[in-house]
Amino acid sequence: MYLTFSAVFVLKNGVIFMKRTYIGGQAVLEGVMMKGPDSYALAVRKPDKEIEVKVTEYKSIGEKYKGLSIPFVRGVVNFIESLYIGMKTLMDSSEYLEDEETGKKDKAEVEKKDSGPQPEQKKSGEDSAYLIGTLIVSLIIAIGIFMLLPAFIANFLYKFTDNSLVINIFEGVLRLLIFIGYVAAISFMEDIKRTFMYHGAEHKTINCLEAGDDLTVENVKKHTRFHKRCGTSFVFIVMIISIFVFMFVPTKVMWIRLLSRIILIPVIAGLSYEFIRYAGKHENVFSKVLSAPGLWVQRLTTKEPDDSMIEVAIKSVEGVVDWHSYVECVRNNSFEK
Repeated sequence: MYLTFSAVFVLKNGVIFMKRTYIGGQAVLEGVMMKGPDSYALAVRKPDKEIEVKVTEYKSIGEKYKGLSIPFVRGVVNFIESLYIGMKTLMDSSEYLEDEETGKKDKAEVEKKDSGPQPEQKKSGEDSAYLIGTLIVSLIIAIGIFMLLPAFIANFLYKFTDNSLVINIFEGVLRLLIFIGYVAAISFMEDIKRTFMYHGAEHKTINCLEAGDDLTVENVKKHTRFHKRCGTSFVFIVMIISIFVFMFVPTKVMWIRLLSRIILIPVIAGLSYEFIRYAGKHENVFSKVLSAPGLWVQRLTTKEPDDSMIEVAIKSVEGVVDWHSYVECVRNNSFEK
């Protein structure tokens, strides 16, 4: 989810200012992805210890169609785009590791020479179809586990009480417990442990940048691995806000209850996104209190990284941000107002 800003320069009265633009970040297998306004960078530590960086041009659909960038709607658009890019970079990172270990790249090159020109465009289309299919299946499973299952279980409470408020709160608490239990369970997997360490490296690097410190390993290590605009916080806020939204659908009919959980997902995502944006721009008691649970969950989804992971995170940031200019603007407070 959204973390910090990239460099867009604006000339005013002969003075160069930097315009703040949100970028997003995500930990992947043995690497980190950062997304700017016009591109995203994937940095992966390969088995030979080299860092591979791939920068891909990408323009948000919200930039192309202004109607999709209005408050609440932009949250839904951002959520869908984040899922797509996140899944794509996760698959790309796994391919880097697989190709390196099995020597598939060399084999593919030989086959290409023997068989003549390859239909690259067709393969690209097949890859996109596979990616979209994987994303849809993943979404269906996630919605089933985290949205429908708690609603299904909570509906049985109507046998004991007619208080919709109590039942909705129970459903929300159950949803949070399932999510936390899921995260805690997968954190014991070795690959996930390392991914959580890269997640920590991502946050520490962003915090270092926002503080106006040069992006060096030693500087990054000094900063916290928690960030209140993290995707973990977003998911947690989604679950909290869902408790209040679902209060407006007090029904005992099971199919209506389950259907409402699906239909209202865009509404909840839009509200949650606006809160995350607000919390990122304001340091008041309200934002701190509501951000606290998400920061607490990050104790599960982030771990302290080693130096090599921080190096990867820095390389990823460099793919989308002129961090030297950004740091200079932080120190001089010369962002465009």
